[in-house]
Amino acid sequence: MRLPIVRKPIRVNPDSRRVIARFFFNGNDRAKQVIQKVMVISEDAAFGIVSPILQEYSKRHRNITRVLNRHCSKLKPLFEELGIDFDSLSVYRKLLIGSYFTHEYSIESAAFFNPSIVDDPDQTELEEGQRRVIMSFRAVGEGHISSITFRRALFDEKNNITVLPAGNYIDEAEIVRNAVYNKKLFFEKAVATQINIDVLKELESKLDHHFEYSNLRRIILDSQKLQENDAHKLEYDKILWLADSYYEIVFSLDTDISDRVIFPISEYERKGIEDARFVTFTDDDGNRTYYATYTAYDGALIMPKLLQTTDFYSFRIMPLYGDGAQNKNLALFPRKINGKYAMISRIDGCNNYIMYSDKINIWEKPVLLQEPRFTWEFIQIGNCGSPIETEHGWIMITHGVGPMRRYVLGASLLKLDDPSVEIGRLKEPLIIPNSDEREGYVPNVIYSCGSIVNKNKLIIPYGLSDYSTSFVEVDMDELIDKLKSDGI
Repeated sequence: MRLPIVRKPIRVNPDSRRVIARFFFNGNDRAKQVIQKVMVISEDAAFGIVSPILQEYSKRHRNITRVLNRHCSKLKPLFEELGIDFDSLSVYRKLLIGSYFTHEYSIESAAFFNPSIVDDPDQTELEEGQRRVIMSFRAVGEGHISSITFRRALFDEKNNITVLPAGNYIDEAEIVRNAVYNKKLFFEKAVATQINIDVLKELESKLDHHFEYSNLRRIILDSQKLQENDAHKLEYDKILWLADSYYEIVFSLDTDISDRVIFPISEYERKGIEDARFVTFTDDDGNRTYYATYTAYDGALIMPKLLQTTDFYSFRIMPLYGDGAQNKNLALFPRKINGKYAMISRIDGCNNYIMYSDKINIWEKPVLLQEPRFTWEFIQIGNCGSPIETEHGWIMITHGVGPMRRYVLGASLLKLDDPSVEIGRLKEPLIIPNSDEREGYVPNVIYSCGSIVNKNKLIIPYGLSDYSTSFVEVDMDELIDKLKSDGI
């Protein structure tokens, strides 16, 4: 018999009106032609064209002039090739040129799903019994490109949930590339991404044990100039793409959490960043850091990555390394266990593994933890976010895939001091898609990337049919009793 659950009457749906002004570029030759055409327009004509654009789009974007100027500045190398003095251009001509290389992208036009949930670092100015949380979502827009977006939500004294309205503007972060790379780890990852081994050996011989992005870029550009073969030139580009996978992003302090969007930045993310699993990690000294594992996808290769923040304004992002950092579905435990970081993974696409590490970004020696056992999970079993600590053990929400590719959610109980030991697993699904949830972008799918406990109730936000998001509530005592009685 399945556990009783309470479905919350809340739907968080995609909003196609939420747009971001993205840089648009379709090749050097075409870009040069556009620049040359704009350069022959008179100053009065340039002002007459761009002025109504600024008036219209200022209602849709924060500081649209800054956006257009930034996009125009990205074309500086082309201005140099055309013999045009960039600095001598008038303000309105720069804005007009920038507008031709800008397009609106609706980040939520297709879907808004696969949520995770953590405590908001700001718990001030709340009434008694209230709790503020931050939710992350996978937002899908044009071309099926995924990004990470956020909403703030509030629990009241009766455990009702209110998802606060989104802001009116969407902001892109400032990108900071100041990483120092470890040569051994960097080139191990480069081999895994199938970059030409001869190119890797050449560059490796020219770099110190630790090197900066600017040094790597200079060496790559010098080496590229000596290549006549376009295929070989591309291999050097791939190394820069990998280097671009390490970065920091910083959002303006005047943005609402819902205005901050983590959009694909590097080439290894160009087809989307998927299914962030946020967790509040507590260090041995009591300090808290928010981590999220997510999947970067370039259309062919999957790269697991780690995101780190303390305030949801600035984020540090890096790839994950090792035999255990493969495929999708990595979820970090919320604290160290026996002095080591712990992670759940699904390296083979169908089973759950567990692994331990002294370093949060290096994961080796994954050990099989769970195989599909019941008919509703015969295709695959995976985690639905970081395990939740209780005095009885670690509760891990799982997803199972069964007949007709139906996704359901289950639950397992792992031993507290040794989570490689499974104490119990539900024999029946915890949640299955009902008739109102099975139709959507991808039918018959429910999925979650993280849960939270409030007032002894497990709150599970979940994506339904890869389209929108809802919530269920499960009594913790009943869940633990059921896990113990079902056993393994």
